[in-house]
Amino acid sequence: MTPIRAAELGVEPVSLGEMRTFLRLGSDETAEDGLVLALIAAARAAVETASRRLLRSARFRVPLQVWPRDGLLPLPLSPLVAVERVGLSGASGVVEEIAPTTIRVGPDPWDAPCLLFGSDLPTLDGCTALVEVIAGCGGNGPSVPEPLLQALRLTVADWFENRGDAGESGGPRTLPPAAAGLAAACRRMRL
Repeated sequence: MTPIRAAELGVEPVSLGEMRTFLRLGSDETAEDGLVLALIAAARAAVETASRRLLRSARFRVPLQVWPRDGLLPLPLSPLVAVERVGLSGASGVVEEIAPTTIRVGPDPWDAPCLLFGSDLPTLDGCTALVEVIAGCGGNGPSVPEPLLQALRLTVADWFENRGDAGESGGPRTLPPAAAGLAAACRRMRL
């Protein structure tokens, strides 16, 4: 089971204006705005990967062929905010909605994101259960922790300043050391 990103819901955690101020770009230097916006999105994705935290709210679809035996389904989506919809999809492809109250977010959505399943779930009988969840910071979720915001800013600044410069191996650039340290401090651990 791999959650599928269905839709982005929130806005980037750092706005173009905030990043322009951080980069000390003058108000008349707008030629780089497209690049700065692209760097914000790329740096957010890199910080999310390093920290295993979602910095922008999104809707995810979790397909299930069977209900979890013990009523618990850990998810790699931190922070997990809410269960939005639950449905059953049969061979015809039509999704039949079921009450989302039978599934709820676990008690620790930040460090141990999971779904808890009630005992009153319908049998699947060859159908696929589609559970849609909201995960990520912003929107109805928690705000982005300041260390991760700073890691994002530092990464954008480093990539902006060193654009076109390949790493020593010629591969893609990684997080700068200061940003990597901040992301590691907030990293969600796995067993």
